[in-house]
Amino acid sequence: MTRRLEQAAARLKALGHPVRLSILRRVVQGPVAGTPAGELQSRLDIPASTLSHHLATLFEAGLVAVAREGTTLRYRADFGVLRALTEYLWEDCCSGGVEPKSGAKSKASPCCGGD
Repeated sequence: MTRRLEQAAARLKALGHPVRLSILRRVVQGPVAGTPAGELQSRLDIPASTLSHHLATLFEAGLVAVAREGTTLRYRADFGVLRALTEYLWEDCCSGGVEPKSGAKSKASPCCGGD
């Protein structure tokens, strides 16, 4: 397995929990400077310890960044990482995962509008 595949799998695993996906959606919708952890906790109505655990998982996967402002932790999405992850999922779509042979056109798969 390649490092890129392993990294994508780890990031998708981090997103594979409903609470973490909800947290990430809130962070993505939040301000550019980041969403305070307390605001995430109140909006999602989960205990602070549970939130902390899930935020740590998202951070370790590289999906969110954290900045401290005094006693406040602000979480923001790493849009570069999120974009790279979605590009990874789509990059082989139109070729069906097979490199076209020297100049040969590959048959488009349904995700690219082909039938």
